[in-house]
Amino acid sequence: MLRLFAPVAILVAIIFFVFGFNKNQPRADFVFVNRGDVFTLDPQRMSWLTDMQAAYCLFEGVVRWNTVDFSIEPAAAESFEVSDDGLVYKFHLNKDARWSNGAWVTAYDFRYSWMRLLTPDTSSDYSSFFFVIKGARDFWDWRTKQLLDKQVVSVEEIEQAFGEMVEVNIIDEHTFTVELEHPVPYFLDQLALAVCSPVYKPAVEGWVAGGEQHNLALTQGWHTVDPPPMSSRRWVSIDSESGRILQQYFWARPGSLVCNGPFMLDLWRYKRDMRFVRNPYFHSPELTALDSIHAITIADPNTAVLTFESGELDWLSSVNVDYQPDILKQKENGERTNIHAFPTFGTDFFSFNCRPKLNNGDKNPFNSSSVRRAFVYATNRESIVEFATRLHEPVVTSIVPPNSIVGYGGVQGLGFDLTMAKKELASAGWEDRDGDGMVEDVRGNPFPTIDLLYTTNTPRYKWISLELRDQWKKHLGVSVELRGTDNKFFSADLHSGNFMVARGRWYGDYGDPTTFLDVFKTENGNNDRGYSNPEIDAALVLAANESNQKKRLAMLRDIEERLFTEEVPMLVVCQLLQLYMYDPKKVHGLTSHPRLVQHLWRVTVTD
Repeated sequence: MLRLFAPVAILVAIIFFVFGFNKNQPRADFVFVNRGDVFTLDPQRMSWLTDMQAAYCLFEGVVRWNTVDFSIEPAAAESFEVSDDGLVYKFHLNKDARWSNGAWVTAYDFRYSWMRLLTPDTSSDYSSFFFVIKGARDFWDWRTKQLLDKQVVSVEEIEQAFGEMVEVNIIDEHTFTVELEHPVPYFLDQLALAVCSPVYKPAVEGWVAGGEQHNLALTQGWHTVDPPPMSSRRWVSIDSESGRILQQYFWARPGSLVCNGPFMLDLWRYKRDMRFVRNPYFHSPELTALDSIHAITIADPNTAVLTFESGELDWLSSVNVDYQPDILKQKENGERTNIHAFPTFGTDFFSFNCRPKLNNGDKNPFNSSSVRRAFVYATNRESIVEFATRLHEPVVTSIVPPNSIVGYGGVQGLGFDLTMAKKELASAGWEDRDGDGMVEDVRGNPFPTIDLLYTTNTPRYKWISLELRDQWKKHLGVSVELRGTDNKFFSADLHSGNFMVARGRWYGDYGDPTTFLDVFKTENGNNDRGYSNPEIDAALVLAANESNQKKRLAMLRDIEERLFTEEVPMLVVCQLLQLYMYDPKKVHGLTSHPRLVQHLWRVTVTD
């Protein structure tokens, strides 16, 4: 009796907690549960889908995707042209586009924002996106050397250098061009990503509002006035010892955030909820039928489903309960219509820490590709999707989802092969020398206990991790300790290399194999594995410079084959499925495209 009552009690508490504090506000037009907390609303620092979903409400880049077929649509740029050789892009901004404070959106906003993306001080995971722009890599190296030398220069000097070195050229306030080092067929696709959104410099830097200077910045553009001294900029400063730009992110909070998208930020209570309201200055108000959107955070997946079933939500953006297969079975039997499952442009994997040393200074066994191959060979993926996830996702052995990109096909990596697993481990010096079922090196030292890091926000990774632990102990004779943590600490451990094996997933950002393969570049901000191979780096550069698309795709296929038959920096398990909950008779405008991008301003809700 008590066990049945507990979920209801939790549900009542959650509903009161989340919705009870909003008595002064009516229910939003569209209410949904985020798949996780938003980490940042600074577009240039985003890397999580949850953050980017919020960004598509608040910010508008030069172009956007049509979320039905992912063709490119004009956005802040009402039109654009590409030169015949594919090197020069010319953007004509919508002259009616404004920021949420009434200031005009100009070409200077885009140049400033893209400079932020290309500045090492920002620590963006996507800086390499723009290395294809002529002069961008030179600017990056110039600024990196300044930081290494602890050279102190002003923000304006950095901006001046960017303007002189990088071919992002302003023609007039509403027109600018971008010149590339070589043709990139997916460049517009990249520009549609949230990280390429513009930000408003006076807000980002925290210029003190008021006075004639403030009024001129609003009416004539911030680029027409002298910036205030650093002492009058609340959110940015230059560190006197390192020379690094220090950014505070209070600008990306309610009351301070200035945006150019269809919505503005009305409320953000971390780990609780976020509310968006219509931006009165948005140039095309007819694009959205919503006046308000309410995103709430519910950590417990069971409570999230119960809250949806109670009618308080319009959309549950990720269904992560243990009984996913049972819900899908109900749909198959015609018992419910509000669950939706579809394959994504993403893969589930476990990363190997490829660094020579672990964080504690010990030698890292996974620095050896033979060891990594052994662990991949020793993994029965079919068993994982049958007994751990129970969703029977498509098993894959390489990172690019098969047949997801026209003309690319797929790559077959290493499969389940216990003979090869033991052979590879033995070649690295690890064998069961004393007959106790566990492997040792030539000195009799046991294989180091494996620290397997996973997130606790969903039961999925706990069950997969348990299955891997049991398989690797049985098949290889190694010990595994599981370490579960929440997203925030997980992200910190991942970036710092504080793990031996760690769960991961990757969704493609744009429709090209490089959206997956670039994460293996030595300097890529998303290369959490610490994997580095100069030959792979060089091969990716060669492929990037190949103008013949058929040849380029063949070169990328060869790179992926080497990565997943020889190098194996990660164990890829399966193609990801996405499960949504919403009533298709009530909620319209959500897409089931594998790219998983939702423009929530496209949603309509009917009674």
